[in-house]
Amino acid sequence: MIIHFIISGETLESIAEEIHLENPQYLKEYHNRYCAKEDYIYDQLIPRKKLLIPEMDKIREYNSRNDAPFKKVALNPEITFVPEHKERKYRVTITETHEKEKGDSKSSDIAYSITLQWVKKDLDTHIFHLSKEDFYTDNESKMSGLAIECIQSLHPFQITTDSKGEILNISLLPGVIKNFGKAKERLADLFPDPYASRYIEDFEYVISDEKLFSERMKQDTFLRIYFAGLRNDFKNGKSYFRQSISDENIPVIIQQTIEDEDYTDEVDLLLNLSKSEAPDLVEYDGTYTITLEDGMIKKAWIKYSVFRFGVKYTTRIAVDELF
Repeated sequence: MIIHFIISGETLESIAEEIHLENPQYLKEYHNRYCAKEDYIYDQLIPRKKLLIPEMDKIREYNSRNDAPFKKVALNPEITFVPEHKERKYRVTITETHEKEKGDSKSSDIAYSITLQWVKKDLDTHIFHLSKEDFYTDNESKMSGLAIECIQSLHPFQITTDSKGEILNISLLPGVIKNFGKAKERLADLFPDPYASRYIEDFEYVISDEKLFSERMKQDTFLRIYFAGLRNDFKNGKSYFRQSISDENIPVIIQQTIEDEDYTDEVDLLLNLSKSEAPDLVEYDGTYTITLEDGMIKKAWIKYSVFRFGVKYTTRIAVDELF
C-alpha cells in the first residue's frame, strides 16, 4: 500500500480519479480496513491525515467489478443525430460584457431568430439551409445596421455537417452569388458613406472566396455553439469535444456530463472546461437540452470568459426553440 497525506481540498473522488480507481467508495473501504483507529474515515477527508492507497493490482481488481456510479447506462447516453425532414426555429440572444478590475463594465446585446431547415442527406453528411432574421441590437449604429443588412442579403446559406452534426462547410447558394450585384446596389443606396462602401467591398471579397467565406462563418458565435461536437460518445459518464471561443479563436476542450439521470424524452447536458491552452485565462460553463428522438438542440445556455490585460471579456449565449 501507499501512504498519502491528505491535502486541503482533496476528496475521495478526486484522489480516486488520480489513481484511476473507478469507484471511490473502494478507496474509503480499503483505507478503513487497514488504517489506525484515529485515521478512520467517517465522512469528509481531513487535511494532513493519512490515507492508505491500494497498489495497482488491487485497483485493477476493484475496477473489474464494473460497479462505479458513472458506469450507469443513463449517464452514458447515445445521442444520435437524426435531423431528416426537420425544421427548427430558435431565438438567439448574445450578451457581450467587458469588465475592468476597478469594477467598470460595459455590455451590449444582440438578438435574432434562426430558421434551420434540413434539405437532404448525402452519404454521411447532412445539408441544411439557415437564415437569420428579426434582429435586435442595443447598439443601433450605422455600421451595426450595415453588418446586419449584409448578412441578411446572403440568406439562406447552406451548411454541411458530418453524421454527428459538426460543421464541415458553409457555402452560399448559387442564386445568392448571382444576384449579389443587385443586393450590393441596394446596400450602397442605404449606406452611401465611404466607410460603408469600403465595408461592402470587403464583404464582397469574402463571399467571392468559397474557402474564406466558410472559415469566416465557422467563427460565428451561434454556429460554433449549435454545431458543436456535443454528440460524441460518452465513456465513464463523460464526453468531450473541441471548440474555439472568442474573437481570438482560443482552442478549448469541453467536458459534458448528465445533469439528471432520470430523463425520458430530453436530456440535459452540463458543460465545463476540461482543458485550455490558457487555463488561467479562460472560464467556461453551460447547458444543452437535447431531444433524444432526433438528437437536435431544444435549448442551450453557454457562458465563457477570457481575461486579457486586466479586463474580463464575457460572452453569454442563450438559444431557445420557438414553438
